[in-house]
Amino acid sequence: MLVPPPGVPGTALAMDLSGSPVEPYPRVHLDLNAGGRDLEDEVERLVGLGARRVDWPHYPARLEPGASTYVVLVDTEGNRFCVSGRSRTR
Repeated sequence: MLVPPPGVPGTALAMDLSGSPVEPYPRVHLDLNAGGRDLEDEVERLVGLGARRVDWPHYPARLEPGASTYVVLVDTEGNRFCVSGRSRTR
């Protein structure tokens, strides 16, 4: 369970193990935001923790105004999740 520090606003996040098979295109998945970190730096940090990049054919050709760039990753069990944010290198 991830919980914000006492006195800091935020949402708690709880995860549990599941016996369900991993879906190639899950209807529900976790979206993470890199916050103030560079998106590529955050992706590389997550890859260093065991995540893997996904060859995702559904990236938009053009982002809508104000939309953040995102990268699709899989966790160590093959569950997909997205990381969004701003890239300082682009």
